[in-house]
Amino acid sequence: MHITTIVKALAAAACFGTFLASASAVAQQKIEVTNVWARATAPGQKVGGVYMDLRSAAPARLVAVSSSAAATVEIHNMTMKNGIMRMFAVDGIDLPSGQTVKLAPGGYHVMLIDLKRPLAKGESVPVTLTIEGERKIRQIIEIKAEVRDMITGHKAH
Repeated sequence: MHITTIVKALAAAACFGTFLASASAVAQQKIEVTNVWARATAPGQKVGGVYMDLRSAAPARLVAVSSSAAATVEIHNMTMKNGIMRMFAVDGIDLPSGQTVKLAPGGYHVMLIDLKRPLAKGESVPVTLTIEGERKIRQIIEIKAEVRDMITGHKAH
């Protein structure tokens, strides 16, 4: 075997090992997504909200959200100042290591815009989260949001 062939083979093996180590690091980034739900909508209502609790084992950031249930999906925040509610899109939400970040009514949430059909209690809504971890490595998480009561957002007892 020619020396350049051996060197090329060793370089390829080293690159493959680096790739496997990187893939392993991504797989080990633990993101917990719990209490995922969406509020039921009224007939003709074109927007809806999705809420959840996110917890990351390492510093990360929710950078994008999508869903086949709506034409547009955005990460939003809502604030109250001097009795005035303000809702606005944000480019992401930081997920500090080991802390639970709640996406809930009255704060951060996922906004479904131009719903394809109303969200009915008892159904589920597919949602895709894009989480960016250390070194800008992205992880895709597929979840389902249980559609709950329109008024309270709580599960029926």
